[in-house]
Amino acid sequence: MTDKSLQNFNISGFQKELIEWYQANKRNLPWRADQDPYKVWVSEVMLQQTKVDTVIPYFQRFISKYPTPYDLAYADEQDVLKTWEGLGYYSRARNLQNAVREIVSSYDGKVPDNPKQLGSLKGVGPYTKGAILSIAFNQPEPAVDGNVMRVLARVLKIDDDIAKSGTKKKFEQLAAAIVSHDDPSSFNQGVMELGALVCTPKEPMCMFCPVQDYCRAYQSGVEQELPVKSKTKKQKTVQYAALLIQNDNGDIVIEKRPENGLLANMWQFPMVPVDEIGKAHIEQWFRMEYGIDIILQVKKGNVSHVFSHLRWQLEVYEAYTTSLETADNRHRFVSSSELDHYPFPVPHQKMMKYLD
Repeated sequence: MTDKSLQNFNISGFQKELIEWYQANKRNLPWRADQDPYKVWVSEVMLQQTKVDTVIPYFQRFISKYPTPYDLAYADEQDVLKTWEGLGYYSRARNLQNAVREIVSSYDGKVPDNPKQLGSLKGVGPYTKGAILSIAFNQPEPAVDGNVMRVLARVLKIDDDIAKSGTKKKFEQLAAAIVSHDDPSSFNQGVMELGALVCTPKEPMCMFCPVQDYCRAYQSGVEQELPVKSKTKKQKTVQYAALLIQNDNGDIVIEKRPENGLLANMWQFPMVPVDEIGKAHIEQWFRMEYGIDIILQVKKGNVSHVFSHLRWQLEVYEAYTTSLETADNRHRFVSSSELDHYPFPVPHQKMMKYLD
């Protein structure tokens, strides 16, 4: 499989041109200031499903607050989630902290440079493992994500569907075969940088590509048709009534999400599944579910939020309660000034503008 794709491909020439271009054109990013494996790890986790420009201030704040693995390992999870607030995909932060706790307890706080040890850590998949080993430890390991698959699909003119798991295995084999053994750090970062700046998903800037002479898709005029990716399933839309419940003291009801699943351990304003119960039964449902009597008041607005697999449609309502406390440990009453102490997902941050 790999040999056929690389037949008559000038690997050494490709490596040379790419590395020289990268070293001359690489962006000045904060995690490139040194090759600290902990910083490389944090940056790679943040960059999963998030753009570089968005990540930069989060990375700087995170490293300032947790400059070493020990600082992150001993931090309170709620503080870590609060620091991560707004980046989304919060399981990344929880997995990162759990894995860092393991390296503190098992590896004296040092990120292991052994592929097997590193790959066994929570949340460290093949891509993250390869990125850390190549960028921080200069080991010739492949690091294949969507960016890299796009570049290799065009350069090697591969029309396999990248949405299929088997295709990623193929690209990992190819990446392992062409990674530079002299400078794997620059090579892998060069492929990533090429995908971000030149070999973009739409309208690739082939005229500026340092490896244009090696690109089979460009030579065949099919660069915009690659990579092939089948469409994902349509996102499911779920409707909720999201409640801003206040009592006579001005305290607001907030709710902690379950320990597992979507947005685990984050805080939110209570949400009622109106798809299941209908809008007419919101007050009754809330009393039965949480033991708090509420009076539904005016609708304040709508908030929509898209996750990778579903869409939330939130209708935001004010509500009033005479209760001053709750026996349900999922809920608590907090003042408006205390809201800043809790990590909220983006859609619920948007709701805060409706609070008086």
